[in-house]
Amino acid sequence: MSKKKPKVGLIVTILIILGGFGYLMWGGLDNNLVYFLTPGELLAKGDSVYGKPVRLGGMVVPGTVKWDAGQIDLRFQMKDSKGQVAVHSSKAPPQMFKEGQGVVVEGKLNRSGMFEATTLMVKHSNEYKAPMNGEKPQETYKSLMKEQGD
Repeated sequence: MSKKKPKVGLIVTILIILGGFGYLMWGGLDNNLVYFLTPGELLAKGDSVYGKPVRLGGMVVPGTVKWDAGQIDLRFQMKDSKGQVAVHSSKAPPQMFKEGQGVVVEGKLNRSGMFEATTLMVKHSNEYKAPMNGEKPQETYKSLMKEQGD
């Protein structure tokens, strides 16, 4: 009889662990996931993405950026090789935000086709350049911006 008790305890423990994983996979975790898509992938999903949190990555289309600092209203088009999406944000853009640059926005696509961004991140070089002795940080920033434009 003593040999059966450890087997029963082991089976109960395994069932509890599997039940926990099952809950996370089909219940609690799915509502908190944010999928990363490109504009083309987002548009290909159709109605299934409306109102769902998505992280969208692509390039800012030159000539489409409209920034109203007074209203804190930013609008631009974002594209990849397969599609283009209109983006709206009610937050100030990062200092390095510019046309023709890679960006990642997080938010939701509404039924009118506008992507309402809650977060906007700029893709940039991972190279760090410290200011030279006596050089102001603003001068280093300007030189980095020139290099990115090339």
